[in-house]
Amino acid sequence: MNDVALKNIMAEPIQRNKVEFWAATTIYVFSLFSLSIDYSPNEFYFQNTNLVFHYYEHFFWPQLVRFTVVYLAFLLLNFKVAPKLIHRESVWLNVLLVLAAFVAVGVVTGITDTYYKGYLITKYDYVQEFWNYTFQSSFQNTLRLLLVFGFYTFIKYFGLYLLSNSVAIQSKYRMVTQDLITAFMVWLVSVFILVVFDVGEEITAVWTIVSLCAILLYFFSFYSLIPKSLAAKRPLLSYELRVLLVLVLSYLPAALLLLPMLHDEDAAFGISFFNALFQLVITAPATWMLYQRQQKGKEEVYVLKKELGRSAANLDFLRSQINPHFLFNALNTLYGTALQENSERTAQGIQMLGDMMRFMLHENHQQKILLAREIEYMRNYIDLQLLRTSASPEIVIETNIEEVLDQKYIAPMLLIPFVENAFKHGISLKQKSWIRISLHCDQNKLYFDVYNSTHKKLENDPEKDKSGVGLKNVKQRLELLYPEKYELIIRETPEEYFVHLTIEL
Repeated sequence: MNDVALKNIMAEPIQRNKVEFWAATTIYVFSLFSLSIDYSPNEFYFQNTNLVFHYYEHFFWPQLVRFTVVYLAFLLLNFKVAPKLIHRESVWLNVLLVLAAFVAVGVVTGITDTYYKGYLITKYDYVQEFWNYTFQSSFQNTLRLLLVFGFYTFIKYFGLYLLSNSVAIQSKYRMVTQDLITAFMVWLVSVFILVVFDVGEEITAVWTIVSLCAILLYFFSFYSLIPKSLAAKRPLLSYELRVLLVLVLSYLPAALLLLPMLHDEDAAFGISFFNALFQLVITAPATWMLYQRQQKGKEEVYVLKKELGRSAANLDFLRSQINPHFLFNALNTLYGTALQENSERTAQGIQMLGDMMRFMLHENHQQKILLAREIEYMRNYIDLQLLRTSASPEIVIETNIEEVLDQKYIAPMLLIPFVENAFKHGISLKQKSWIRISLHCDQNKLYFDVYNSTHKKLENDPEKDKSGVGLKNVKQRLELLYPEKYELIIRETPEEYFVHLTIEL
């Protein structure tokens, strides 16, 4: 069951009630189907007491009535009475309904037992004694069923509470997941059903201990045994040895838990041995296979998310740029015009801008480019900005960018957004401003710092609340392209803005 479906069942009582209703109805139908088999376990006792056994009179009809009454009582208590008692609605009325259901089930099962257990009448001198014993036993069994139902109700609502708070619980206890809580609730419900329909002590004991141990071993292996075994030279063998040790240690406790249920020491230790063998041969290998499949699926999902994220990031970045084809053609025209008019500064600026556009057109789409080309693009951008700011003595631009001669590669357009952001938010033609940019390479590590002044934006400035050009995009690309291989530190005050970026190339 996925998380969405689980939350819907937990949050929607109608959906949860449907699940319980159809589960109870399915069990009821299967119980009725078992009556159609022409076999009765109490026939043997009638024959031993030399009483005539009639299948329908002494087995079919008594059991049919018993199953039907228990089924109807469960529906009443589970869907009508228990929810109102939990919410403290009409308390006394619902308490009376509980007592009425108890009396009704006790009386009806007592009457049916006078037929079902008719062979016991030979043990008593008077019929009244037989009836007293039968009705006393039926009310004792009904009380036991009522207590089991109360335990089931408590576990159900407690489990729903745990599921609703599973995120907070898992933050403290990593192994206590929604799946574990759900599996434990299903186990409790299954044990409750086996007890209610009295399928036999041995069957109930085997299912109780084997299924519970399988659930616990599965989750313990997933979150502890398997992860610890992966570091070994032979992970599977290491895992199996760990499981074997756990099963050896749990053999005696499991047998001791079975003793009160079976009242037979040999049977308890025998079932405990069968449980250990089952977990070693079935549960442990199945858990290993499921873990490997899950890890493979996680790797595939991670790769897909990474590729999708890279594609989305690149697409967002490209969308944020002006179409370079149009600008490149226009710049050629402007460059020729500036030379004809002897505007050297203008021609120089257009030439640098043209180089930048060539970079964007031909190299920006590649996954990796030479670091030297990224630096060249950044220099052109800075020089272009200097043409705009060099006339103002209040603006200081300092750069300390090392030449990179080695064949080092980097994802394109990772550094320039920080420089663009510095010029966009750090330069004011009316106030004293400064920008300091440094870049240094040490073996395979790149150290890049941008330090600039900041100025308070006017209230009517459309760029007032914007964080900068491409910063969000470049953070996303760093996480996708250099996971656990970069460090980005950003500090901001009302007067200055500092960026430190380290990348392992």
